[in-house]
Amino acid sequence: MSNSEKNIRAFLAVEPPEEILQAVIRLQEKLKPEISGKLSWAPPGGQHLTLKFFGDVSTDDIDSIGRAVKARLAADWTLNLKIEKLGVFPNARKPRVLWCGTSGDVEKLAALQKQLEADFAEMGFPEEGRPFRAHLTLARVRASHGLAGMDEALQKHSAFSAGEFTVKELVLFQSRLTPQGAIYARLATFPLAG
Repeated sequence: MSNSEKNIRAFLAVEPPEEILQAVIRLQEKLKPEISGKLSWAPPGGQHLTLKFFGDVSTDDIDSIGRAVKARLAADWTLNLKIEKLGVFPNARKPRVLWCGTSGDVEKLAALQKQLEADFAEMGFPEEGRPFRAHLTLARVRASHGLAGMDEALQKHSAFSAGEFTVKELVLFQSRLTPQGAIYARLATFPLAG
C-alpha cells in the first residue's frame, strides 16, 4: 500500500561526529554572552551540513529519495572535511545566520550536492536558488535592530577549528517543529562507498 500523504518534514545532510559537535557546542556557549540581541541559537548537537531540504514529503518520496542517493553514492566518494571559522549570511551589515564554515574536500562535497540536486529535481523537488555553501548553523538573527557584539565575536573567534573528519554517510533526517525548537530523527543512512 502506498502512502502519498506529505506529512514528513525531511532533509538530507552530513552529520559531523560527536567530538566535532561538542567543540561547536563549546563555541556556542562562549558566543552567547558575547553577542546580544534577538538571536535564536541552534539546539546543542543539532547541527548538520544540509545538502538538501525537501520540506514536507511522503513515505513514497522517502523511498524514491533513498534510491536516488544510493545510486549516486555507488561511485567512490571520499570526503574529508574540517569544521572551522565563523561567518554570517548574507553579509556583515545585515546578518541573518551565524555559521561555522567548512574546508577540505568542499569542492567535492559541492559537486556531490549539485549532482544530487539534479537527481532530486528530476523527481519533482525544486532546486535551491542559492549557491551551496557547506556550513553548520550556530544561530539565526531574528532582528538586526539591537544586535551587538557580532563583529567583535567574529574577529575574536576567527581562528576557531572544531577538527577534521571523514564523511562516512549521508543521513536523511526528519525535522519536527516544536515550541522548544526542531527535533531531529534519522529516517535513513547512506554509507559512502569510499
